[in-house]
Amino acid sequence: MKLKPKITIADHFWGIEDPRIDRTKRHNLIDIMTIAVCAVICGADGWKVLELSGCIVTIDAIGCQKEIVKLITQQNADYVIALKKNQDNLYDEVEKLFSSGIATGFEGIAHSTYKTEETGHGRHEIRNYVMLMEPRLNPDSVWSKFNSVGMVESVRSLNGETTVETHYFISSLESNAKQFGNSIRSHWGIENSLHWILDVALKEDDCRIRKDNAPQNFAILKHIAVNLLGQEKRVKRGIKNKQFLAGLDNNYLARVLALA
Repeated sequence: MKLKPKITIADHFWGIEDPRIDRTKRHNLIDIMTIAVCAVICGADGWKVLELSGCIVTIDAIGCQKEIVKLITQQNADYVIALKKNQDNLYDEVEKLFSSGIATGFEGIAHSTYKTEETGHGRHEIRNYVMLMEPRLNPDSVWSKFNSVGMVESVRSLNGETTVETHYFISSLESNAKQFGNSIRSHWGIENSLHWILDVALKEDDCRIRKDNAPQNFAILKHIAVNLLGQEKRVKRGIKNKQFLAGLDNNYLARVLALA
């Protein structure tokens, strides 16, 4: 079987004429284009640097890695990250902690609670949020600024049927269930709206790039990014989560670029 020849980004853009005049050329065009492609793959929707300071970063279980958590806190941001059952023993420990707490009414455990109730389109949903301050789950400080764990119990009634789902999270937030709940609801609202990759995940409709040929150029960059991210099959997540991972992990970014 004949191997597919390796093609670099420079090969892809070979032959593109540089429209700039010589005195304005501070950087090579191919360097600019390479940086632009990498930036859009990593989630950029403009030419400003992503600033996380003061933000609360919410990520699905793909983000539940010590390195990613460290990178978030290094930028003076907080995190709320979902747990899944394959996350070593952490999921089981958190689940047991909440089960024990519920059985005793959380006696002797610092905690906070919050509740929301929504009705619409024939659906009635109650969400109970609980946060616990539990440093015993991180005795050796292997997770950066791991201050609390959270639980969301969602009770949904639709067409006469009731379902109950429970999700667990780790967080750098102090025990503030309302803040925790609002962060989770915002995250789920975004995830539920990801119907069209270019329109929503890559913010095509909200793009503020309007000058000269910039809209067409940036649209091309977005198509390149979504094609490469779509070809990357090892990470079983949506485009938005892949972008975030590429922005935090240079090895993953290199893997995506290698698919060109």
